[in-house]
Amino acid sequence: MAPARADRAIRALSWWWASAPVLLLTPALAHAAGLPEVRREAGVVFGLMALVTAVLAPVVGLAVASFGGRREARGRFLIMAAVSGVPILFFLFFGVLYSECPDGSGC
Repeated sequence: MAPARADRAIRALSWWWASAPVLLLTPALAHAAGLPEVRREAGVVFGLMALVTAVLAPVVGLAVASFGGRREARGRFLIMAAVSGVPILFFLFFGVLYSECPDGSGC
């Protein structure tokens, strides 16, 4: 991969990853702005796009940085993956696994 193309791809993937919180908060901001139908109709779509962005951008960026020979960018994408992984793990633990445990069962 040409160095300039790798740098442009790394920059684009970094910005794409940075857009994940904006995507996640868009339905709530639309609801606060007086557009509750956006939250009802498209809230799930925005949530899924935020999840895909948070997961896919660091993975693709790590591959581009590895093939492009950009050592500092690899570290950046590893940090991005770790930062993205924390809320996803919290959601999986508290939203899925912990909610399956009935109250008082001690699991």
